Amino acid sequence: MSFPLYIAKRYLRSKSTNNAINFITYIAIIGVILGAASLFIVLSGFAGLKDFTLLFSSEIDPDLKAETATGKSFFLTENDINKLNDLDDIATYSKVIEERIIISSEDKNTLATIKGVDEHFQSVVNIDSVIDYGSWLDQKSNQIVAGWGISNNLSFGVLDYTKAIKIYVPKPGKGQITSTKNAFNTVNAVNVGVFFINEKLNDTYVFAPIDLAKNLLNYKDNQVSSIEFRLKKDVDEDLAKANIQAILGDKVILKNREQLNDALYKMLNTENLAVYLIFTLVLIIAFFNVIGSLIMMILDKKQSLSTLFNMGATVKDIRKIFFFQGSLMSVIGGLIGLGVALIITILQKAFNLVMITPSLAYPVAIRLENFFIVFLTISVLGVMASKIASVRITKKLVQGF
Repeated sequence: MSFPLYIAKRYLRSKSTNNAINFITYIAIIGVILGAASLFIVLSGFAGLKDFTLLFSSEIDPDLKAETATGKSFFLTENDINKLNDLDDIATYSKVIEERIIISSEDKNTLATIKGVDEHFQSVVNIDSVIDYGSWLDQKSNQIVAGWGISNNLSFGVLDYTKAIKIYVPKPGKGQITSTKNAFNTVNAVNVGVFFINEKLNDTYVFAPIDLAKNLLNYKDNQVSSIEFRLKKDVDEDLAKANIQAILGDKVILKNREQLNDALYKMLNTENLAVYLIFTLVLIIAFFNVIGSLIMMILDKKQSLSTLFNMGATVKDIRKIFFFQGSLMSVIGGLIGLGVALIITILQKAFNLVMITPSLAYPVAIRLENFFIVFLTISVLGVMASKIASVRITKKLVQGF
């Protein structure tokens, strides 16, 4: 063990004869502990919120989605279908038709997006878990499953035959519209279920059988808007993506779950970074106490430092003593703070100490990377604070006695 480190440990364990300096030191250590604990708890809280926010959207997001590269739709050939069926990476896939529609009930109407899906859709995503009322639709029918927002806005429920539900889509073509009857393709529908995912999707989507959507939009056989894939377990996503792209070619763009929600991911990551920077600023302010504490210790131990200097210790060695002392104070305080924060987050997960609503606890997630982020932040700030304080030691100071 080096001489400066040995002396630094002695100084860290020993008390000063001046109670004011002891009090300042305790305040500095407590500030480091609370700062480290607060930063970890906040990062764990945001990790929990991120998981909670993505939970519902991920329930209906496929592992991969092939979207048309140009226009609104593309054609699947029989050769494409055979190759996709033979691909070992794919567990199953669903053909999808999407388009903007007008949906009305009695004297109310709203814009929505119809999502026509085939019989494999329930195997691709866990759609049953988000249906609040009713059941999933049957193929070869005019049944639909609407979002909670659409159902509420149009005041229709499940299997409410007293209220006619109509879906309108403008007919393709050119020229002047002479009659509203000839301007739209129309189907009558029956709502058999209401889903709840999030506010945006609840107000946007209506699920329907793919044949209903195909007839409504005058699509041809094997003309689709997209294909949604569920991959087999432990399959390499990048390899599967390359294999599917090789089959479908340039007519599609393949996106994974994160790319489908890129705006949401960017927003959550930006908020997480902003909170980290804000709490790091609070930590910087707390480390001013560490600097002040070290400077007070230096002044308190001027006589001891003079003795060490006269015994042969260099100014550089004496600076290292207080550099090591401040660094140890910061690291130990950071580890204690992480321990306290870990206990609090575990208690929150186990006993729901903090509630958002009477039935919903504040979500937290313990992540290994957050340990490293907090520990690295505390260590770097501690080293900087110790360096700032230790450079105050000069030859003139230690020769003062």
